[in-house]
Amino acid sequence: MTGNDDLSPGTRRLHIARLVLFAAFLAGMFYLVAVARVIDVEGVRGVVAATGPVAPLVYVVASAALGAVFVPGPLLAAGSGLLFGPLVGTFVTLGSAVGTAIITSSLGRRAGRESARGLLGARRAERIDAQLQRRGLWAVVGQRFVPGISDALASYVFGAFGVPLWQMAVGAFIGSAPRAFVYTALGASIGDLSGPLAYTAIAVWCATAVIGALAAHRGYRSWRGARRERAAVPDRALEPDS
Repeated sequence: MTGNDDLSPGTRRLHIARLVLFAAFLAGMFYLVAVARVIDVEGVRGVVAATGPVAPLVYVVASAALGAVFVPGPLLAAGSGLLFGPLVGTFVTLGSAVGTAIITSSLGRRAGRESARGLLGARRAERIDAQLQRRGLWAVVGQRFVPGISDALASYVFGAFGVPLWQMAVGAFIGSAPRAFVYTALGASIGDLSGPLAYTAIAVWCATAVIGALAAHRGYRSWRGARRERAAVPDRALEPDS
């Protein structure tokens, strides 16, 4: 018995409706910001540049907030490189990546954690909590290496499943470092994409993508193996002792 059988039909429907509304809100926000581009990122860069010596700090805060509403991370990182150069820009990009992870995971926890735990049931939720305590940090790091996955969306999901905030922050810092350098360096090299900095950035991106793909494949195989083992436990329990 997983515990979610104890939920009344009304409570179960309430949890499902809450998660569906949260998912619909994220989908709508993603469309408006990442697809329809309702936010003028170039305008934001202009405002930040006008703040003078505190511009890097202002850009960290602004980028963290923009990333949380699905402004594409590569676009923000390229803007950081364009404004501050590859060295300072990379640290600015990393700071904003950590900020976005903290914002999104906190919102995800607040909006979806209770309903996710209620639908999973007490035993499954406790098992997932134990797994997260041991491997949550590396799950965040690994996700950052996998190409094609929105970091903000993944962080919302991590928060809903209860990944501790410190794991989100540290994991985002470690896992975002290669791509932070890549996109920031490309932004700094926008006037000379045939230079050594641009080629170095592309090489790092390729290496990161390969590592991420291999890690995702290995994680999937490990998950499949663990699932088969759990499914086989009842059958072994019914076997007579020899």
